[in-house]
Amino acid sequence: MIAETVCSAVSAAGLGIAIVTAYRKRYLAAVRVAAYSLVPIGLVMTGVVEWLADTAFSPTAWAGFGVLGLAWVLFMTTRAVERRRGGTRKERRAAARAADRPDTVAPAASAPSLSQASRPATRPAPASRDDDFSDIEAILKKHGI
Repeated sequence: MIAETVCSAVSAAGLGIAIVTAYRKRYLAAVRVAAYSLVPIGLVMTGVVEWLADTAFSPTAWAGFGVLGLAWVLFMTTRAVERRRGGTRKERRAAARAADRPDTVAPAASAPSLSQASRPATRPAPASRDDDFSDIEAILKKHGI
C-alpha cells in the first residue's frame, strides 16, 4: 500500500516537472521527463511493485537469491581455474597426447624442431663486453656526448 502511494506521488511530481519544462519551451526534455515519470505508475498498475514488495519481505526469496549468488560464484571460480590451467579437460588431454609423440610439430612452427641428435655440439661464444660498449660509445660520439 505504501509503495503504491510513493510511486503515485513520484509520477505526479515527475509530470509536474514535465509541465514546467514544457512551459519553458523545452518540449523534447519535457516529453522525456514525462516518459520517465510514467514508469512508476505503470509498474504499480502491472503489479510489479506488489510482487517486489512481497519478495523483499520473504525469507524464502532471499534464500533463493543467496543460492543463486552462490551458484554464480562457484561458476565463475571454476571458469577462472579452468583458464589458469590452460583450457578444458579435453584440450589438456589432447595436449598431453601430442606431447607424448616426439615427431610432433608446434602449431605455429614452419618446420619441425631439431632433435637432440641433430643439434650442433658446440654453441657460439657470447660476444665480449667490449663489443657491446663499442657500439654505445660510437652512438655517444656521433651525438657529441
